[in-house]
Amino acid sequence: MKDLRVLTKYLAGLGYGSRKDVENAVRRGRIGGIEAGSKNLAPPFDGVTFDGEPLDPSPGMVILMNKPAGYTCSRADGGQLIYELLPPRYLARSPALSTVGRLDAATTGLLIFTDDGQLLHKLISPKSETPKVYDATLARPLEGHEGEAFASGTLVLRGEDKPLKPAKLDVTGERTARVTLTEGRYHQVRRMFAAVGNHVEALHRAQFGPLTLDGLAEGEWRILDAGEVAGLS
Repeated sequence: MKDLRVLTKYLAGLGYGSRKDVENAVRRGRIGGIEAGSKNLAPPFDGVTFDGEPLDPSPGMVILMNKPAGYTCSRADGGQLIYELLPPRYLARSPALSTVGRLDAATTGLLIFTDDGQLLHKLISPKSETPKVYDATLARPLEGHEGEAFASGTLVLRGEDKPLKPAKLDVTGERTARVTLTEGRYHQVRRMFAAVGNHVEALHRAQFGPLTLDGLAEGEWRILDAGEVAGLS
């Protein structure tokens, strides 16, 4: 049955298993909503279920997570991978699911995943200038000159020769501040405070573009709806 072959390939792409695994699932009755003559046997296969649950989103999925400390975004960084907090089948999706940029193991907060390569490229491109908001806790009290340095457009990080774009600093306490960036260089916030003589003890990303973590507890995640995705692109 040609339509069933299309469904099998589609489900394999969503990470439900190999095509053979999916064919076995069909025979065992684990896939519902595919009665003969059904009009839904074409992507996105509305009404089709796997083990009684609606299918995962089609390619183009975007996930918002509140990243806890101790997880890394790349095997190269060692430690527990942030993907371990997602359903295992998500790692088998094709196209692959990737993080939009990285947060180091010690940094918490807003992290985005997507399998949309075009959106991923847009969001990480320096040309996008997507605002990102970080809350920093510092080792020493702020001295008052940091905001001017960050906003100057002349601050140069150690090991680089290109000045940073202007960034906004809002003082929130004696040793706490909120920083808004429109670029995303390696460990940028930590290196910015190092450049003005301080050290970041804790860092949390609170916002990425229009997205915030409202209602999302640490370690939790959710799939963005079409309107939210449109707001990013």
